[in-house]
Amino acid sequence: MNAADTAWMLVATALVLLMTPALAFFYGGLVRSKNALNTMMMSFISLGFVGVLWAVVGYSLALSTGNNWIGDLSLAFLNGVGLDNMGAVVPLTIPHVLYMAFQATFCIITAALISGAIVERMRFSAYVTFISLWSLVVYAPIAHWVWGGGWLADMGAWDFAGGTVVHVNAAAAAFVAAMVVGRRSDYGSSSILPHNVPFVLLGSGLLWFGWFGFNAGSAVAASPIAGLAFVTTMLAPAATLVVWTFLDMMRSKRATAVGCATAIVVGLVAVTPAAGFISPMNAILLGGIAAIPSYLALMIRAKTSLDDSLDVVAAHGVGGTVGALLTGVFASKALNGVFDGALYGNPQQVLIQGAAVLAAMFYSGIMSFILLKVIGVVIPLRATLAEETEGLDLNAHGEEAYMHVGGSAPIMREKSATAQGSLSPARADA
Repeated sequence: MNAADTAWMLVATALVLLMTPALAFFYGGLVRSKNALNTMMMSFISLGFVGVLWAVVGYSLALSTGNNWIGDLSLAFLNGVGLDNMGAVVPLTIPHVLYMAFQATFCIITAALISGAIVERMRFSAYVTFISLWSLVVYAPIAHWVWGGGWLADMGAWDFAGGTVVHVNAAAAAFVAAMVVGRRSDYGSSSILPHNVPFVLLGSGLLWFGWFGFNAGSAVAASPIAGLAFVTTMLAPAATLVVWTFLDMMRSKRATAVGCATAIVVGLVAVTPAAGFISPMNAILLGGIAAIPSYLALMIRAKTSLDDSLDVVAAHGVGGTVGALLTGVFASKALNGVFDGALYGNPQQVLIQGAAVLAAMFYSGIMSFILLKVIGVVIPLRATLAEETEGLDLNAHGEEAYMHVGGSAPIMREKSATAQGSLSPARADA
């Protein structure tokens, strides 16, 4: 047991927990005012349902010994998860119960990320049921494959803080959910614009702040690797922001606030799998490179019929995939003491990283499709047209985000414009 490690992990766990409310502000600002509370609730509710399920059984399924595919139930109901550092699948210098809590925050925000693809039309009860089951059936097995000694770990796939386990996993589920639930009723026929861009900026800033716990905390110690992950988490998004701004200026001669917030998130996503494996200068390269495919994906998505409302696939799927692959390029054993990437004589690592991404993508996509179809038999997945038109704040929660002093009519009114999409450059221009 190490007091310094314990103190750092207490802070890191709190930082990662903050990321879920931060995500609520980021997503909440991007939707129309009539759906602001419902969208934010889709993040906050994960703190409860997914958090409790993780303690009851999710942690055991993900991070107990088990086999190559899934953990066993030896740690269910936190049996054996105590104040000492014994019983975990990884060596610990902190209380086992603290490690469980740190890992819980990852599962919570991963489930919440999915909501960005189905906001403004999915029924709240169906969504809560989906993310609750998804955390056990999809997240826990993939976490076990990579971090619990499963088959991807045996294959040599490395994911420092969740590029594959968190971002690719959530994006695959988000893509399937957007397809199964369907487009918003007015998608393509009316403007769908962010109602509160300052919320978006606040959310992205708080996400960056919390991400220092996300990445540096994944060292599970107050160590030099934690320091390295902290610095790469600072530099990669900064580089993404620079390149994104140049792309915006070249395309439209404007640097937009939504584009700035999006760039920060894309950079954070991309550096997540590599944070403790690469040098600070390579983090700048990684962040700069990651901006380009995600930017292009946002523009392409805006021209399709896919209503991935807040572009989870482009930001987290593309960003996470690029980050995972570039981990196999830029990783340096001289820094991390574990493995080299292609840049240092190990090109095979890129193929291993790609195989892990594909495995997570296909498993998450297939299982998410099955879960949604099964849930849809019991609970209608989407709100009625009348409910969707009125807005989900009132009919799902009986509340409104913005009210007149003497009445209940929302203050905010949607602006007219021609652009569609949420995070897309086209929408940012509008």
